[in-house]
Amino acid sequence: MATVLLLVIYIAFIGLGIPDSLFGTAWPAIYAELGLPLASGTVISVTVCCGTILSSLLSARVIARFGTGRVAAFSTALTALALLGYSFSHNLGFLCLFALPLGLGAGAIDIALNNYVALHYSAAHMNFLHCFYGVGVSISPYVLAVVIQSSGSWRGGYRTACVMQLAIALLLVVTLPLWNRAHGPVGAAEEESPQRVLSFRQTLRIPGVGGMCLLFLTSCGIEYTCGNWGSTFLVETRQMSVDQAARVIVFYYIGIAVGRFLSGLLSVRLGSWKIIALGQGTLGVAVVLLLLPAPAAVAGLGLFLVGLGNGPMFPNFNYLTPLNFGRDVSQSVMGTQMAASYVGIMVVPAVFGLLGQQLGTGLFPAYLLLFYLVMAAATRVVKTRLHPAI
Repeated sequence: MATVLLLVIYIAFIGLGIPDSLFGTAWPAIYAELGLPLASGTVISVTVCCGTILSSLLSARVIARFGTGRVAAFSTALTALALLGYSFSHNLGFLCLFALPLGLGAGAIDIALNNYVALHYSAAHMNFLHCFYGVGVSISPYVLAVVIQSSGSWRGGYRTACVMQLAIALLLVVTLPLWNRAHGPVGAAEEESPQRVLSFRQTLRIPGVGGMCLLFLTSCGIEYTCGNWGSTFLVETRQMSVDQAARVIVFYYIGIAVGRFLSGLLSVRLGSWKIIALGQGTLGVAVVLLLLPAPAAVAGLGLFLVGLGNGPMFPNFNYLTPLNFGRDVSQSVMGTQMAASYVGIMVVPAVFGLLGQQLGTGLFPAYLLLFYLVMAAATRVVKTRLHPAI
């Protein structure tokens, strides 16, 4: 029964990934059709992030009252309705209106399922969980590319994604009894009460926490900058058509999925720090490829390698938390790290949107390089401070 439930959770995480890659891929077509400034995509992305942060603050109480399964099912349905709303939007106001429930739903799914898997399954399962997220973010750009090629409109892609989300929500509703049968009811105390509860300020005073927060911020900033602006970079700077760029960006998301799948396999033999080192080496090669004035196919390979190298960062940073800081404070540290990741998701792509409008999207590779260098330096400092013998 636990295995069946795990498969359902994996499918639900595919649903979490579907909306995340759709907007960045569709944005070149959206802003062209609606006559919007390039940087207005930043407003929509920030609105989604605000919804995500709000749901993260409310999630413990909501999950304790309604249960993980119900929250996941309702939140998936909420994202489906938000995607449908996007498809009927004809101005920036309506896009922002539907961005808020999209963020609320996505944040609730993310936190609920990550908590549940951390409580009841192994570290390898955590890596595979995020691999299935990579499957989700790989599917929607491909679907969008096919729809744009056949109909010439991005709206059909959003409606197709809505149907996919509704199907996953229905699966979650049908399988609600599995949550109690697999592991029994998960009490509020088990899900939300660590052995020691620290304030935000107390948590930041723990040696190494600030550095780990910087790692989360830079990794998530790179991931979402590529997701939100990679397609626009290919269209504006490498002169691809919108449907061609959508097909190429699929390989970026495939890279994320493959990177996390390989990380799950390698976690049996290699420690997380070694996997992180391999990933960052791959990411460095990827950024160099994007910097080269090479054909568009090389940029596509670079984006694939960005996903491959950066993909394992997030699950392994999370998995290291009890090892780095102790199990008794790991929940407080995880909450602070997740806040840092949301800051990276919200701010880093937003800043690039503003810079891209003023200086051009050709700045994209150099922008990624900056955050890669900060990540590499922070990794060395944190690793030396926390585990000098490794």
